[in-house]
Amino acid sequence: MTDILKNSEPRISVIGGGSWATALVNLLTSNGRELMWYLRSEAAIDHIRKYQHHPSYLTAVELDTDRIRMSSDITEVVMKGDILIFAIPSAYFISEVEKISCHFDDKLIISAVKGFVSDKHLTIAEYFHNIHKIPFDRLGVISGPCHAEEVSMERLSYITISSKHMAVSEYLCTFFKNHYIRTVPGTDIYGVEYAAALKNVYAVATGICVGLGYGDNFMAVLITNAFNEMKDFINLTHPDRSRITTHSAYLGDLLVTCYSQFSRNRTFGGMIGKGYSVTTAQIEMKQVAEGYFACREIHEINRKLKMNMPVADAVYEILYEKRFASTVMKELIEKLM
Repeated sequence: MTDILKNSEPRISVIGGGSWATALVNLLTSNGRELMWYLRSEAAIDHIRKYQHHPSYLTAVELDTDRIRMSSDITEVVMKGDILIFAIPSAYFISEVEKISCHFDDKLIISAVKGFVSDKHLTIAEYFHNIHKIPFDRLGVISGPCHAEEVSMERLSYITISSKHMAVSEYLCTFFKNHYIRTVPGTDIYGVEYAAALKNVYAVATGICVGLGYGDNFMAVLITNAFNEMKDFINLTHPDRSRITTHSAYLGDLLVTCYSQFSRNRTFGGMIGKGYSVTTAQIEMKQVAEGYFACREIHEINRKLKMNMPVADAVYEILYEKRFASTVMKELIEKLM
């Protein structure tokens, strides 16, 4: 087991400049932690130093800049951290990580990325383990029903932190828990990563149906089928007898992403359902909808598995095969139970 578990005051580095990264920075500094923060935009760094808030994300959150050292040099931030928290949108993950010119030896890596490594069909933990040969006692995943907006508003939230080693999970939980964050340690690193990616796909489906004018009654049926689809996929690809998919990191995350006003994936799907093109919806949102990219990765993974995934398949047909949303959803209705 890595020696870092003996360190009660590790140096923490957050890599990413979006809303989830900003929420995690705010959470950690509120808990009294000092950290390094990588943002690729020098303009954003200057703005935060001057005004104590991010110019583009969670702008109402006042950041404790006395506890934050910011840099647009990702290698510097990685080198100076003992714990690295990656909170980069999956679409930009590889292009940012490839800038890093130092090694990851003796560092504990946490993924807060709810998606896949583009075109590699790997989750973030799988990427670091398979490509960079990081052992599992130095890998963790943050997941659960915790929108950045509500975490930043200090609304009660449950965060699941998983590693293949419970000691690692429990160690990481100590940095995040406080009066409004409950932490849940776990060992199902694969299950929570795949659940986190899949729920974004299903939230897009929910949004599409909202945009098309379907009501709450049908939405309940859609999400029930999506949950069963997600559960079957995870259990087939990564069997784990201890996994309870009705827990918050699985079912809870799915529910909040499908129903919440803060869900970017639901918002994106709603625009598609109303007739927006993918490109137009992405431009108007000005934020990344992870479900768009996860949908393609799940489709590619399932080419070999050939699992019955009608909800995920419907989203893929609408987004990538450019079929009419109304036609695809009418076909989907006949397949649901």
